[in-house]
Amino acid sequence: MIPLEAIEQARARIASAAVRIPLVRLVVDAPCEIYLKLECLQPIGSFKIRGATNAIRSADSAALARGVVTASAGNMGQGVAWAAREAGVLATVAVPEHAPQTKLEAIERLGGHVLRVPLDTWWRAIEESKVDGVDGLFVHPVQDEPVMAGNGTIGLEIAEDLPRPDAVVVPLGGGGLVTGIGSALKQLSPRTRIYTVEPETAAPLAASLRFGEPHEVAYRPSFVDGAGGRLVLGPMWPRLQEIVDEALVVTLDETAAAVRQLAERARVVAEGAGGLALAAALAGRAGAGTVVCIESGGNIDSDKLAAILRGETP
Repeated sequence: MIPLEAIEQARARIASAAVRIPLVRLVVDAPCEIYLKLECLQPIGSFKIRGATNAIRSADSAALARGVVTASAGNMGQGVAWAAREAGVLATVAVPEHAPQTKLEAIERLGGHVLRVPLDTWWRAIEESKVDGVDGLFVHPVQDEPVMAGNGTIGLEIAEDLPRPDAVVVPLGGGGLVTGIGSALKQLSPRTRIYTVEPETAAPLAASLRFGEPHEVAYRPSFVDGAGGRLVLGPMWPRLQEIVDEALVVTLDETAAAVRQLAERARVVAEGAGGLALAAALAGRAGAGTVVCIESGGNIDSDKLAAILRGETP
C-alpha cells in the first residue's frame, strides 16, 4: 500500500499540472447512485498526467539529464512527454503497433519521440523496465511508486468530495491506478469497496484472482486499448491482492454502450478504458449505494467514437 504521506506529497508536487476534478453525478436508470470522476478533463485527456508528473518532478536532475523513456499504449506516453517537456528533456515512448493514432499524434505534439514496436517487444519493455537501445530514465507506466502516489491523488479528492462511498470502480491496465486510488481510500475510508474492471478480451486479474496466482490469458486487442493485458505484472500481484476487493469483467458491447451513455447523458467523450467502470456499474456488478466510476481518459480515435455513437461496437 502506498503511504498516505507519499500521496499527500504527490498532490503538492503536481498541483500546478493536474486539474482537481470534481465528482459529477450521472442521472441514469441504474441499480446504484453513480458519480463520475472525469479524468478526461485533464490537460492531456487522461489521469496519466498525475503519476508521470510526480515521477519526473521527484526524480534527481542527474537522472533526468539523459532524457526519459517509457512504454505506453498512449496515455502514459502523453503524460511523460508533457512532464519531460516541462523539465526540458527528451521523452521517448515505445508504443505497441495497435496504439491509436490519436494518442500517437498527441505524444508528438507534446515533443515526445514515438517508437512503434511489436506487441511482444512492448510488453517485454514493461516487464524489464527498459527499452532496448534507448538511453534515459525509465518511468514505468505502472509499478513505480511515485507514479502510483500521483495516481493516488484521485483517491484523496474522492474522499474529500464524497466521504465513504460504498464502492469505487477503477479500470485496470497494469494496476498502478487502482493501487494509488485504493491505497488512499483504504486508509481514509476502509468500508469503501474497491473494484477493478477489465474488458472480456483481456482480463488477467479476474483470472489470476480465480486461480490464486498470476495467470496468463489470451489477449485480443480491441478499441479498449488503455486497459487489460495478457498477464498481471509480478511486482503488482501482491499489491493488487491487498487493495482489490473484486475484479469485474465487462463485454465490449457493454463498454461501447457506456461510452455512448457518457456522450449522450453527460456530454463527455470517453475512450474505451474510460467506459469500463460505468459499464460495470450500469450492469449492477458494483452493487447498490453510492458508486464512483473512474472515467480514466477521453483519447479515442474519432472514427471509433463515431461508430459507437451510431450504436456499433468497433
